Amino acid sequence: MRLLTVNVVEKLIPGPKETGLTAIDKRPQVGRVHVGELGLAGDRVCDTKNHGGPDLALYAYAEEDAQWWAAELDREIPTGLFGENLRTEGVDVTGALLGEVWRIGDEVEVMVRAPRIPCITFQHRMQEPHWVKRFHQAGCPGAYLKVLRTGEIGAGDPVEVLSRPDHEVTIGHMFGAQDPAKMQRMLDSGVDLMDELRGIAERVAARG
Repeated sequence: MRLLTVNVVEKLIPGPKETGLTAIDKRPQVGRVHVGELGLAGDRVCDTKNHGGPDLALYAYAEEDAQWWAAELDREIPTGLFGENLRTEGVDVTGALLGEVWRIGDEVEVMVRAPRIPCITFQHRMQEPHWVKRFHQAGCPGAYLKVLRTGEIGAGDPVEVLSRPDHEVTIGHMFGAQDPAKMQRMLDSGVDLMDELRGIAERVAARG
């Protein structure tokens, strides 16, 4: 398991929202990049209402899922096209549990926090018909990560799973069909959750 690339914004480009510009255009960096509590050095967030902050500091997407999309769409999916900061190889991003902790390289530690929810900026970026719906249906959204330990990372760094919480709710489960029993077990496990996801889990569990 390793990082293929570390990506930061190349330039701000016009987007569809009232914020005017978007920082979705990420490109791979040469050398090592510092990771702080709010993400990568040199990166930007334009729509601070819906993106960024400690819980959404980094966005990881799997090379395997990108290659699936490349075949599905019959086009290249170069690293950074989805706005991801980290393109991984050999990491089961969709199968990662909420609250799972990874070490990247020798220093950086991150916690899996939430699936990516596609928005109109992503639709605008891709220029594919019904993109948001198709992205949902595919069920491989990538994962937002919280930085627990800062440091430097670079392409080729190993990714190691340090710990997994005692529940069954993966990035894929949270993004797709949400099972009440699994949500209740996640809540009972005491795992650290974002407030928004905890609220969703409580509502789904109550239906069970």
